Amino acid sequence: MTHHPELRLPGLAYGGDYNPEQWPEEIWAEDMRLMREAGVTMVSVGIFSWALLEPAEGVYDFARMDRLLDLLHENGIAADLATPTAAPPAWFFRAHPEALPVDHDGRTLSYGSRQTFCASSPAYRKAALRIAGALAERYASHPAVVMWHIHNEYGCHNAACYCDTSAAAFRRWLRARYGDDLAALNHAWGTTFWSQWYYAWDEILPPRATGAVPNPTQQLDWRRFCSDELLSLYTAERDVLRATDPGIPCTTNFMVMQNFDALDYWRWAPQLDVVSNDHYLISTDTESQIDIALSGDLMRSLAGGPWLLMEHSTGAVNWQPVNRAKTAGEMRRNALAHVAHGADGIAFFQWRAAKAGAEQWHSAMLPHAGTDSQIWRDTVQLGADLAALAEVRGAAGDASVAIVWDWDARWALELPSQPSELLRFQELVRDWYAPLWRAGIGVDFVRPGDCLDGYKLVLAPSLYLVDDAGADNLRRFTEAGGTLAVGFHSGAVDPNCHIRLGGYPGAFRDLLGVRTDELFPLLPGETVGLTGDVPPGATADLWSERVRVQADGAEVVASFADGPLADVPAVTRHGRAWYLATHPDPATLAALLGRITAEAGVRPAHAHAVPAGVETVRRRGTDADYLFLIDHTGSGAEIVADGLELLTGKPVSGTLTLPPGGVAVVREPRSS
Repeated sequence: MTHHPELRLPGLAYGGDYNPEQWPEEIWAEDMRLMREAGVTMVSVGIFSWALLEPAEGVYDFARMDRLLDLLHENGIAADLATPTAAPPAWFFRAHPEALPVDHDGRTLSYGSRQTFCASSPAYRKAALRIAGALAERYASHPAVVMWHIHNEYGCHNAACYCDTSAAAFRRWLRARYGDDLAALNHAWGTTFWSQWYYAWDEILPPRATGAVPNPTQQLDWRRFCSDELLSLYTAERDVLRATDPGIPCTTNFMVMQNFDALDYWRWAPQLDVVSNDHYLISTDTESQIDIALSGDLMRSLAGGPWLLMEHSTGAVNWQPVNRAKTAGEMRRNALAHVAHGADGIAFFQWRAAKAGAEQWHSAMLPHAGTDSQIWRDTVQLGADLAALAEVRGAAGDASVAIVWDWDARWALELPSQPSELLRFQELVRDWYAPLWRAGIGVDFVRPGDCLDGYKLVLAPSLYLVDDAGADNLRRFTEAGGTLAVGFHSGAVDPNCHIRLGGYPGAFRDLLGVRTDELFPLLPGETVGLTGDVPPGATADLWSERVRVQADGAEVVASFADGPLADVPAVTRHGRAWYLATHPDPATLAALLGRITAEAGVRPAHAHAVPAGVETVRRRGTDADYLFLIDHTGSGAEIVADGLELLTGKPVSGTLTLPPGGVAVVREPRSS
């Protein structure tokens, strides 16, 4: 097992991106004073400083960074020092125009923003490793530096490049994947279809713009390659930094959030010493607190424990059509919800709101209005809150339910030419996650083949693609006494996107005791009724299929009430294995999952009833449990609890009064 050095900071880290190069140095002293006032303990520096640190190839100017790191250390603030490789300077592209990325339609993009490079460019890799090495040599021994922040948001703007250099790299990746066996690739890609058979490796291209639908397996392999190619850049920089001082942890900021799916973070996470994430709310999401929770639980699962929130916003962002400001107390609830779901540090983009540049309208800890502002007061309050929660650091999650999450399955489901283009992996998973969140039930995320010991219930809302080993693992879980629920269109294809013949749901047909011979996806806005052991008036949308129960012991829980599949099973169970062959309305899905969780013996985080809209999460420490209570209703609540409320320092005996829109964290005796 790889040893990962830890972040050497006490308590919960607090801070944000600090870009002092955007400001006169006279302001730096004020920044230090205000950071101390806010309780800031660590800032990320140098993220976009390449042009200033290396004004010409191989010529370095570290004077400003020297002064900054010294100043931070003098003020007791740690530095998460970045390699600035997300934004190469203009001089680099003047010297190496071939490093510019090419889009799907064959257009070469210009420099002038960020991440305007091809991930396969040898010139870019050489330059990135050179600046990383120079920073490591100069600053690895600096007392302010406690972590390396490699790059920034890999793949945010350049997840794929379609240039000839990328094409050659793709072919190298394919030769490794298929053992240099072109026949194996032709079989995996099904190239007898549409006369796509390849006779030489050089004939293979990325899935560039073409007249019809590209090969699905080619597209899936391309997604895998693009993720791996960016990962190779991260590990190359990491290895340069580690060579200087292996005791300094390395990280990069993931983007586990609604609108990003470019990277397979299951493959990335083991390569990080500290697993970090950026998370931003979508203004149109009326229940963004659920997305925070889902993201946090997925991050905790990727990290195998606590993780670090590297970026979120104090208020509005700047990159959505309408950038909603946060309401009273929302920033505090957001931040402490991340802590509830496993974050051992909270940071923002950024410390001081920018005066100029593309992100000048992005909120910050110190806003344009200065310290006479609600955001600043909330920033100071949050610093005090995190200091009060210092003992929570290192506490684990508490979950007896696992949800299967797989990037291959996500990518494959959303390829063109599916039975329905309305299916979106993250939306389907969130639909199943939300009722558990409302019930206060802790959730981990797993891959299909992960160890499932210790879980009572596993949910697979959307597992379109699964390999044989993953399907067998889920079968063994039920044979060992676990409960499994599988969503529609799961098990349909193998890792090559080849349909599993013999009827749906493919890999899970025998386990679920059902067989579907034809799919009936529903049109936008179309619904069908459900009847049986479901709430009155139950409906479903998105999907239906002609299911037949075919195994002894399999039973029908609900059927379609109308439409072309009237009286056909819609929800079935076979022992401990459930199948939802449709997409029930939220109330019906909640009722079904409530029954499934109860029968599986799953219990919520808090043993006592909690009003709707109050989030309950438990972290488990070595000597105590920590019950997080977050009111999302704005009405407050009276909640049964006993222990010490850490944010106020007040003991709780019998009843806790949760203020409207407030947060409480109760230290309780360690439960068994």
